[in-house]
Amino acid sequence: MTATPAHTSDDAAYAPDGALPTPHPPLTPLTPLTTAPGPAATTDPGAPALLHTPVLAWFETHARDLPWRRPEAGAWSVMISEFMLQQTPVSRVLPVYEQWTARWPRPADLAAEAPGEAVRAWGRLGYPRRALRLHGAAQAITERHGGDVPRRHAQLLALPGIGEYTAAAVASFAYGQRHAVLDTNVRRVFARAVTGVQYPPNATTAAERRLARALLPEDEETAARWAASSMELGALVCTAKNESCARCPIAARCAWLLAGKPPHEGPARRGQTYAGTDRQVRGKLLAVLRDAVGPVPQRALDAVWDEPVQRARALDGLVADGLVEPLEDGEYRLPQS
Repeated sequence: MTATPAHTSDDAAYAPDGALPTPHPPLTPLTPLTTAPGPAATTDPGAPALLHTPVLAWFETHARDLPWRRPEAGAWSVMISEFMLQQTPVSRVLPVYEQWTARWPRPADLAAEAPGEAVRAWGRLGYPRRALRLHGAAQAITERHGGDVPRRHAQLLALPGIGEYTAAAVASFAYGQRHAVLDTNVRRVFARAVTGVQYPPNATTAAERRLARALLPEDEETAARWAASSMELGALVCTAKNESCARCPIAARCAWLLAGKPPHEGPARRGQTYAGTDRQVRGKLLAVLRDAVGPVPQRALDAVWDEPVQRARALDGLVADGLVEPLEDGEYRLPQS
């Protein structure tokens, strides 16, 4: 059975459909299962079910209709969506995803193309090394697994460009397996609802992984639905800013809300800047190369940014990352091999 995948972006672009969830009667707080900062720890075996039931019920009503969640979407479509949704909102991913799945409906279709075509088709999604990694994964799937996305978590993790999160997400969302799927949305839900803090640490910790495993339902199908529903809750309700506690199905048990929503006490959380950065320059250089039919002369790249030192540094970075190939005559192109 194909589980319902979820996206990984903090800033979901679509509001949930349907009416607001029915208010729950007053409940006692959920007793946490972790030793992370927040309320006292316990190992109460019944605590996870107090989260599962309302969140799964909420998801049944409010899950968005996204193409990678539909029954006809296979594991390859799920994998494409997971690569694209890393640090990128759904609204930007949808049109590019549709183009990719139409052009490359199987891993072998993408593997047969030059990697530069993946970079070109990535468009302006940002972080274009993801396109190269997905191309590399498609080649490995074609060579090692007969063109079918492998089912086993260890095999997924062995593919180039796939880390623990993506392997768990594909195994869970595409194949309905029982894995802890920890993206930023899920980590924020667990941090607030269970450990009583506003934000999770900047990097995933061993304590968070233990908590995620402790909260997993035993049944595989339910565990896969839990992974999707907890992620959707973080994307649509328990958001990084302006969280909608009045619409949350577990508000009556949320440790952070019950504690009065204490503010974040860790390092300041700063948003990423873009204007004037090397990332912006890299994007402008890649845009020229994506739009070109053939190799691009140096003068065409020089025209996109006035500051020569930063421009050269950005171009060197693109070459080092394998996103651009320099040619002997001083021209540049997207990678061909």
